[in-house]
Amino acid sequence: MTPTSPIGGHVTVAGGLATGGLKYAAEIHAEIVQVFVTNPRGWALNDGNRTEDATMRESGVPVFIHTSYMVNVGSPDPAILEKSLTSIRHALRRGAEIGAAGVVVHTGSAVTQPREAALRGLREHLLPLLDEIPDGGPDVLFEPMAGQGKMLCATVQDLEPYLGALEFHPRAGLCLDTCHAYAAGHDLAAPDGMVRMLDDLHAIAPGRLKLVHANDSKHPCGSKRDHHENIGAGHIGAAAFAALMRHPAAAGVPLCIETPGKGERHREDILLLKRLRDGTA
Repeated sequence: MTPTSPIGGHVTVAGGLATGGLKYAAEIHAEIVQVFVTNPRGWALNDGNRTEDATMRESGVPVFIHTSYMVNVGSPDPAILEKSLTSIRHALRRGAEIGAAGVVVHTGSAVTQPREAALRGLREHLLPLLDEIPDGGPDVLFEPMAGQGKMLCATVQDLEPYLGALEFHPRAGLCLDTCHAYAAGHDLAAPDGMVRMLDDLHAIAPGRLKLVHANDSKHPCGSKRDHHENIGAGHIGAAAFAALMRHPAAAGVPLCIETPGKGERHREDILLLKRLRDGTA
């Protein structure tokens, strides 16, 4: 028997991190949650609310933080890089305060500089940050992207040089987005596509997978277009998610939906994933 993967979603925190977030989690029957602790499309930071933080921490619901979409750890712009590192450090501090298991960070883009220069920058700037994480604090979970532009990491094979630049630091975990992987060229809709991708991931980075963003795709394999679809309604299809939850590399790893809609549609996606997990779909 392999450990059962808890299933949940990204939740709104309107009304308070815990008050709003846990209420929405109950509405969609989420077993885990992911939250923003800042504006996802800005740089402004805040200290949170101690009461809300304590309620979230004591709720028993596993929680993950997603950093701002603005963060780019591969940027050649010193100002963007500095803001990105500050944002990650802030999320790690907030993660410790709310009992988060991990902080999701997009793997970034080289933008105008050569890929090799961007990877050298990762080593220079992220290794000290990873060393700062205290025992018991959340890991940084790097999320490969869909392959558009000069993204530093999209396919599973890109993980080897990326994590290599970070010396495979023990606090460097992974967040796999199924839509991103499919858009980057992993044909998860093929009968053995999910298994082959997870086999490759385990060979390169065993034990690093800490979170899965479970999203179907609006576009075909290899499109490099990051447009999420509801589970089973896109090009990946529901069967791939069942295969994911049966694979040893994903055993016990939480699944978090980031699918279109809200309320009822999110509840339906989570219910379908639970049925696929439990073999009742």
